Amino acid sequence: MTSPSKSRQIKLGAFLPGGGQHVAAWRHPDSPADGATNFEFHKKLALTAERGLFDAYFLADNLTVGLGAREGGNAKIAGFEPVTLFAALAPLTSHLGFIATASTTYEEPYTLARKFASLDLLSNGRAGWNVVTSAGDDTARNFNRDVQPSHAERYARAHEHVETVKALWDSWEDDAFIRDKKTGRFYDKDKLHDINQKGEHFSVKGPLNVPRPVQGHPVVVQAGQSEDGRRLAAASAEVIFTAHQNLASAQEFYRDIKARVAAAGRDPAQVLIMPGVAPFVGRTEEEARAKYQQLNDLILPEDGVALLNALAGQTLDLRDYPLDGPLPPSKETEGMKSRQALIRQIADEHNFTIRQLYQWVATARGHYTVIGSATQIADQLEEWFTSEAADGFNILPPWLPGALDDFVDLVIPELQRRGLFRTAYEGRTLRENLGLRRPENPWTAARSTVLAAE
Repeated sequence: MTSPSKSRQIKLGAFLPGGGQHVAAWRHPDSPADGATNFEFHKKLALTAERGLFDAYFLADNLTVGLGAREGGNAKIAGFEPVTLFAALAPLTSHLGFIATASTTYEEPYTLARKFASLDLLSNGRAGWNVVTSAGDDTARNFNRDVQPSHAERYARAHEHVETVKALWDSWEDDAFIRDKKTGRFYDKDKLHDINQKGEHFSVKGPLNVPRPVQGHPVVVQAGQSEDGRRLAAASAEVIFTAHQNLASAQEFYRDIKARVAAAGRDPAQVLIMPGVAPFVGRTEEEARAKYQQLNDLILPEDGVALLNALAGQTLDLRDYPLDGPLPPSKETEGMKSRQALIRQIADEHNFTIRQLYQWVATARGHYTVIGSATQIADQLEEWFTSEAADGFNILPPWLPGALDDFVDLVIPELQRRGLFRTAYEGRTLRENLGLRRPENPWTAARSTVLAAE
């Protein structure tokens, strides 16, 4: 295959829940059973990801016990809160970014802005915020509600939430802190600003009581694929994680988002689209397929059925249906609409039985699963990268640490050989490594404009 110019290279996130991605990953003989809450294990994963020159360590987060965990029971039932974990891992690494998930539905802009600004300062500019709206009535019941807000309401709140957080990050100008012991001036009062945000969902005066982050703003990441999700991504996201099963679907999403970003007056090159990929890597295809089968053989049927029900928004009671029969209909919910539709699409396109479907989505819940040698995996990543389907990928190792080691030791060198991936980090901040510009403080820009006009 023909490589692109070296000025454009693949960006890589590592999605590393300690318990693994596959629903049965914790049962793998080479995985620690307590990996989800084992800090030393997370430290090992972070150091391996940095050795592989990944841009960032990413963690999703649930505000309840997790997809299918209550019904089936798996390693996603409990784990670390991501920002807390990343604050502990940041001093142990030098270049790896940390992208933590936080909810616009159940968190207030002020407290969220504080903790991500703090993480950016603690990591010297390596923080990212994965913006989610949090689906599910179980989650709502943990936050003083009986049912989740509607899909449209969650996204309307998310738009306003993100803009409020960004304004709070800008409430201090970069050079506001003088800290002159001789004169006693700690900061320049002209460079501290109230934001006075007032909207339908939030009223926030500001300013933030944390200095402006090292990166200006932590990198803003988003993962919604519905129409509402695409609008939010085009308006505010800098990195977009997305789930697709084939090249054509990924290309449609990529081209649509880039066009929306341009229409919003933003630079499409400054918005990176990174589909999720779950790789089973072997030295041969046969070895890779054996690894895939080994994990699937560890799935308890009740765990597989619970996972499908959770992905369908808790509307798919399969207890009276044969596992080797077709998937029955389910109704749309106010939950993760794009993921519900994707699960149905996978079942229909492959004519999967219930058992075959949960075996397929057990690895990555609708993200693209690839099985093969390092060369075969690299071929598929290169095809998507050079065909307007991806700017990079969020890698979901099916089990840990083995699948991460396989990717770092086998696939990364092949991508480097093709000139598709870095051989050293370009910078020290997450923005620098992703090739994203540092946002200018609007108060500073306004002052510069006034001075230039005088």
